[in-house]
Formats: sequence, structure tokens, C-alpha cells
Amino acid sequence: MAHYFIKPDKDATLIRGASIEGTSSKFNLGGDEILEVGKAFDAGSTSVGSIQRALIKFPLTQVSKSVANGEIGSDVKFYLNLYDAGSFELTRDDNSLEVYVISQSWTEGDGKLTDSPHIQEGVSWRYRTGVTQSLEWKSGSTSDWGATYFSSSFYSASFMFSKTGSDARIDVTQMVNTLISGSASNEGFLLRRPKSIEALGNSNNYGVLKFFSSDTHTIYYPKLEAVWDDASWSTGSLSSTDLDELGKLEVYLTSLRQQYKLGSVSKIRVYGRERYVARSFATSSEYLTVKYFPSASSFYSITDSKTDHVLIPFGSGSKLSCDSTSNFFKLKTDGLEPERYYNIHFKVVSGSGINKTVEYLDNKHSFKIVE
Repeated sequence: MAHYFIKPDKDATLIRGASIEGTSSKFNLGGDEILEVGKAFDAGSTSVGSIQRALIKFPLTQVSKSVANGEIGSDVKFYLNLYDAGSFELTRDDNSLEVYVISQSWTEGDGKLTDSPHIQEGVSWRYRTGVTQSLEWKSGSTSDWGATYFSSSFYSASFMFSKTGSDARIDVTQMVNTLISGSASNEGFLLRRPKSIEALGNSNNYGVLKFFSSDTHTIYYPKLEAVWDDASWSTGSLSSTDLDELGKLEVYLTSLRQQYKLGSVSKIRVYGRERYVARSFATSSEYLTVKYFPSASSFYSITDSKTDHVLIPFGSGSKLSCDSTSNFFKLKTDGLEPERYYNIHFKVVSGSGINKTVEYLDNKHSFKIVE
């Protein structure tokens, strides 16, 4: 399983009112369960009530070491995963989110939107560390408040949402590689809407994006995902599966256990056999014949049993491997939540164009992660 998940070190929402000098520019929301990005209007009005941006930082030391020593492949891609927490009023065509590398350090704090009075220690729209320490987001003017960041293409990415909001899986490979190389210190990512949308003079309502933060009590906290192709292929004397018979196959996992300890790594053997084998006069049972699935087009996926949330999608990081015994994949449990059940699914693609077929093979294989 060539997927590696990293939890955030810290995250926070930054909020300012219609006036940049207003009190809300000092509010800390580092402990809130929700991250907000957008611009909200006063009720029944075209007057801007507030502008929201979000900060999020992931530790990169371990993943940097793993890339350097070859544990993570050189073809690794990085994705920022954000999970929708009730985005609203996304009614216009431009539902884009911009991501930038932050250029100054900041302190998370533990304030919440519902605090009364609001906490002013920790990061805010105006301050990086809190009012009493007076370290502003500033390199020259108040236009730098709301986080300072690198604006070149090497330090930025973007994502377009649907009008109803959705989860996001944003390719931040170039940004992470730049941080791993040491070209900039890792201070995290800034999430914001484009300047044209944030502008106070723009009275169009583009809505507010809302995501679960690292303080959520759900499984939907933000994740940085590393994905690479770790598949190996050597079929030995095995025979290939008849692609025309894929719809008649059952998938068997002979080495799957009911429980795995968090942090363990296990090789899961994958076998495909026909559901109903035709009678023959052979001296051995056809049920004992092992055949391999097609190379580079056979995949597995892992989902949460309760929510159907996809943790490992079908793709380059979830190809089946093969050796002289059978197909297999390595189940790496880092990044999975303990005390939860997970399902394993399979997908086989054959042919191309109008002759392309896609088969999903699902025998309800499941396992549990324990501490």
C-alpha cells in the first residue's frame, strides 16, 4: 500500500471584519473544529461582514527522510485532503480555492468562534503569535495581514469546487518538494479565495468553504497524503486470468486477518478463481489453479466500513503486485484510525476504447485496526 498519511501539526482560521482594524482581526480560532475560507455578508445586505482564510501545517521531517532513503519512491505525489463540513452559498461559477506556502512562523492557539470573550492569544488575521507578543503578519503594511506567503508558482496550487461543495484532494506535490528541498522553511499552507473574490468592492456572494479541522471529533481531519507506485511484477509459472471471464471471478484473500495492530505491515495474498468451474476429467481440481490479474491495471481500494469514506482510492498507489505465488499488496496500517473496521475492494481494467471493460470485484473482505 503505497499511501502514507500525515496528520496536521496545527491549523487555524483567520477572520477579519469589514474594517481591517476591527476587533475580529485579533481573534484566535486555533482550537475550533471548523476551518473556514471565503467571504460572508451581513444578513440581507451586500455589505461584507467578514473574510476568512485558513492555515494548516504538516510535519515533513519523517517523509523527507523516507524519500531520501528510498522508503518512499522518487515518483511520489503529495495531496492535501480536506473534508467538507457544510460549505454554503456556493452558487456561482468561481468556486476556486488557492493554496500558498506560508513565509512566516505562527502559533496555533486554542480559541474558538463561540468563545465569549474571544481569545486573542495565538494566530489571528493581524498577529502571528498573539496580541501581547505583537508579532504581526507584516513586511511593510496592513495588506500583509491575513498571513504572508510566497506567491510564485513553485509555492502555490489551486482547486475548483462544485456548486454544492465537496471534499478536496489537491495536488501539492511541487509545493511539498520545494519544502523538503529546504528552499523554504516549512511554516505550512495558507488556504484562501482569489483576491478578486475577497475584494471588499465585489458584492457578489461566492459563499464560504468549510472544512473539518484537526480538532474535529470525527475521522475527517485534514491529511497530507503521499502516493507512489510500489508494485512489483514477476509471475513465474502462473497463468494469466482470462479477461473475458472477469465477471465470473471471485476474489479470495488467504492471508487476511480479522485484526491488525496500528503501525503493522502485512502482505495480503490475492487470488482470483471462477465462481462455478465446469466439470472436467482433470486429475486436479480447477479450484486449485492460481491465475494472476493483468499487470498495471489491477487495483485495490480501502474504505471505512461505517461511512464508506475512501481512504485508499483505486490508482497508481494501489496497484496489485505479483510474484510466483499469487497477486498481493502490502497493507500498511499507519494513517488508519484505530478501533474502526475497513473494507477491501478490487478493480480490474482490460482493453481500451469501445472495448474497454472495468470489473469491480467485492467479496466483503474486512478487517479491524487496534491500538
